[in-house]
Amino acid sequence: MNLYEETRMLLNQYNLKAKKKFGQNFLVNQEIIDDIINKAEITKDDVVLEIGPGLGTLTKALVKSAKKVFAVELDEDMCDILRARFTENNLEIINEDILQFDINKITKECGKIKVVANLPYYITTPIVMKLLESNYDIESITVMVQKEVGERICSTSADRENSAITIAINYYASSKIIIDVPKENFFPSPEVDSVVIRLDVLSKPPVELQNKTLFFEVVKIAFSQRRKTILNSLSSGKYTKDSIKMVLDKLAIEQNKRAENLSINDYANISNELNSIIGG
Repeated sequence: MNLYEETRMLLNQYNLKAKKKFGQNFLVNQEIIDDIINKAEITKDDVVLEIGPGLGTLTKALVKSAKKVFAVELDEDMCDILRARFTENNLEIINEDILQFDINKITKECGKIKVVANLPYYITTPIVMKLLESNYDIESITVMVQKEVGERICSTSADRENSAITIAINYYASSKIIIDVPKENFFPSPEVDSVVIRLDVLSKPPVELQNKTLFFEVVKIAFSQRRKTILNSLSSGKYTKDSIKMVLDKLAIEQNKRAENLSINDYANISNELNSIIGG
């Protein structure tokens, strides 16, 4: 029985269908699952947090490869299936919303963890940012995301793919796309293709900030009006055009550049200048 047939069988056995409200699309390609385990570098020394395990397709491979797996699943029906399918003592199933769950409960018990997940696409960004912003003891995050989102997250140059989420994630982690996953590899098949990305959490941010809050505020303002020049977008907030012009001139940043044309270093320099020159 292949993975597609097994998925259909499990859904029929429990009289269930994929639930759109939970963004459920089940991966049915074993080679891709094996590739995820390999490129996430899961070993018997690792404790893994799996988010949204669903029917347990990826869970099965993680349990075989890792020291311990904590599977956090919001859908109670899926938790029932997971409990019926798995009896291994290195798996703990947690029926909670990952956005509300305190991951420190795991890290305090087990130390540094790796995150592996096929994320629900409608809450990809909130989940990833929670993992990064909350200072959990996480080594790496290997997750399946919508292709467009993955390309935006992993953009490495100041170009049109650049976004506020790109800058934010690059502050906390290095990122790369590691697997392309066409939509035909899921049941039911989603409308878009996917990618698996890997984020390796940095021990130290790549830029030095005088005011972290101000840095993220500047990034947010710039990308909220990305069609405007950086001079006009930043001066449309609480800063005057003269103040922004002075900062850009001092940093030798062209005033007609747009938000996506600036690097994380540019945003760090702008926020530091704003903090020191006009008090943030």
